[in-house]
Amino acid sequence: MSDLLDDGLDGLAASVHRGVPLRMVIAVAVAALGAMTLPLWFSALWAAVTILGEAWCYLVTRRQFKGERAGTGLRLHYVACLLIMSCWWIVFGAALWWSGRVENVASAIGVWLAVVYHAQTHAYQSRMGMVAGGVIPGLMMLAIIAFSPNPLNLDLALILPLLALGLLFAADGALQMIKARRNFNEAQRKLAESDAQYRMLADNLTDVIALSSLDGQRIYLSPSIAQATGYTAQELFETPTYTYLHPEDAVWLPQAILDMAAGPGKVTLQYRVVRKDGETIWVETTFCLVVNDDPDAPPQVVSVSRNIDARKQMETELMEARRRAEGAAAAKSDFLANMTHELRTPLNAIIGFSGVLRASPRLTADDSRHVALIHDASGSLLELVNSVLDFSKLEAGAVEVEARPFDPLAPARAMAALLSEQAQAKGLTLTVEAQGEIAPLLGDAGRIRQVLLNFVSNAIKFTPRGGVAVTVRQTAAPGDCGRLRIEVTDTGIGLRDDQIEHLFERFTQADASVSRQYGGTGLGLAICKRTVELMGGVIGANSSPGHGSTFWFELVLPRTDEPVAGEPQIAPVETFEQPLRLLLVEDVAVNRELIQALLGPFGLEIETAENGQEAVEAMTRRAFDIVLMDVQMPVMDGLTATRAIRALPFDRARTTPIIAMTANVLPEQVDRCHEAGMDDHLGKPIEPAKLLEALAAWSSPREDAEPAVEQAG
Repeated sequence: MSDLLDDGLDGLAASVHRGVPLRMVIAVAVAALGAMTLPLWFSALWAAVTILGEAWCYLVTRRQFKGERAGTGLRLHYVACLLIMSCWWIVFGAALWWSGRVENVASAIGVWLAVVYHAQTHAYQSRMGMVAGGVIPGLMMLAIIAFSPNPLNLDLALILPLLALGLLFAADGALQMIKARRNFNEAQRKLAESDAQYRMLADNLTDVIALSSLDGQRIYLSPSIAQATGYTAQELFETPTYTYLHPEDAVWLPQAILDMAAGPGKVTLQYRVVRKDGETIWVETTFCLVVNDDPDAPPQVVSVSRNIDARKQMETELMEARRRAEGAAAAKSDFLANMTHELRTPLNAIIGFSGVLRASPRLTADDSRHVALIHDASGSLLELVNSVLDFSKLEAGAVEVEARPFDPLAPARAMAALLSEQAQAKGLTLTVEAQGEIAPLLGDAGRIRQVLLNFVSNAIKFTPRGGVAVTVRQTAAPGDCGRLRIEVTDTGIGLRDDQIEHLFERFTQADASVSRQYGGTGLGLAICKRTVELMGGVIGANSSPGHGSTFWFELVLPRTDEPVAGEPQIAPVETFEQPLRLLLVEDVAVNRELIQALLGPFGLEIETAENGQEAVEAMTRRAFDIVLMDVQMPVMDGLTATRAIRALPFDRARTTPIIAMTANVLPEQVDRCHEAGMDDHLGKPIEPAKLLEALAAWSSPREDAEPAVEQAG
């Protein structure tokens, strides 16, 4: 029943309601015409009943006309009204048919067909309306013609089929309209569902969706605009374009949108919006150009905006955190630089003079032993300073790996030669063994030597008897590379598995007794691990308590056919071919005395200066073969002095080798020395062999020259 008494009846009732006054006028006119050939009483009666019926229809269709949805009872009431009034018009036609006049018969057929086709024109709204207003009245018409009196004795064999055919045409048209109505209703339903879905999204999205013209005129704003800005969509439609933009952003944003339309057609911009409550918020909007199919229609812009205040706050906090971190890193670097400088400066004197004293023949046996203890202890302290410095550089990523051709056996043999005396002193054997075909590789031999030095030194330290074996093994690796594995095996005290787990962490040793008995900081293996990983390798250890340990690392390095340079050898310098004029610039008296003591046996002519200004003055008075320049000094530092010397107006000042001799040994500090014009760098504490090597490398002895002032003149 609900399918028959559908919502279409309400639409039909609303349209019928609108036509009630016109139909009343038509009914009166038809009754007046009928009174010309029909009894007056019948015409008056028919007109009165029709007017009452139309009044009845007016009452039962009033709610539908107002757009209200009618219930089943009211719809049945209207269907009854429609059926009765349609049949009442058929009755008027029957009266004309029975009158026995030809003109009335034609009029009767006209009235009947008018009723049927009136029903057809409204049938698309309701199937029940078509049945009540057209089908039943049409069948009633055919029944009257077929079964009621035929005063004119007309040949019904022609009239009935033609009228039936007309009814069929009307029925087919009505069915087509009903089908079209059904399709229309289905399309409306889908459109309503789609609209509801889009509206649900638009109403619940926190992002603001907008459609506007290129000049910023608003066409659509999603309801979320109220939550985002505090303005309702209606308020913004009534305000000028870009009213809510921050004044600074209102200057450039409109032009940016025009540039987007003229260029890529899509852009994402960040700008500020002033909310209704006065708060300024950051917004990120993606603008997209929409071109209509109609070439005459202007292009439009679809924008999707979101509040990014939280992101901006996070960015600000991250930037502040980065600034603090960079400040902390800078403070750490400054502290490290100052700490290493302050430690190296006294160590320079302690290690230097203890080394000089050890070679003195005037010492007693006890004195010689005491000096050796001082020298060894200061060496351990220097090793600690160097370890802290190396680890800090590795942590800061300030260490770069070189890639040069090298012989994989060379670092192992060099370390064995360097530490052989230390091993022999403990009665240990120290051997190097090669396994596999050893071919040149491309890598950082210096870093490999550093790791090997730590491994072999530890092995000798923790091995009371037996020996230490270094094994170098090379196998093939994919991509024309070689897999280099170096193992250092000892017969020492060994380690438990739980100790190995933490062995490569910083400031970690097997246990506290190890540090007390053997010394060390626990940084060496951590530095080795960082160094090996920096070269793309892996590192590890195998051990058993009481049966020794094997420390190993493995690298995959490219093979190379380039010639391999030999391991650097420091040739001992016993004397110089000709006397050198040396300018020693050092503010600490004990360091000046140490250098003079170290170089005294070599017959050098040494002039001293206590600061950079004195050094510049000395260079203007006479020529020197080499300048040893400290960096941190009062009055004028070494970097400033070097620049001043290089700027002096004579050639010798620009070509005289200047060697930095300083406790500033960080990479950036060494770089600053070279940038200032220095030729070489020696770190404190000074190693006599390296000092002599540098002097030999940079010396260019010549015959006595005239003073620099005279040369400049």
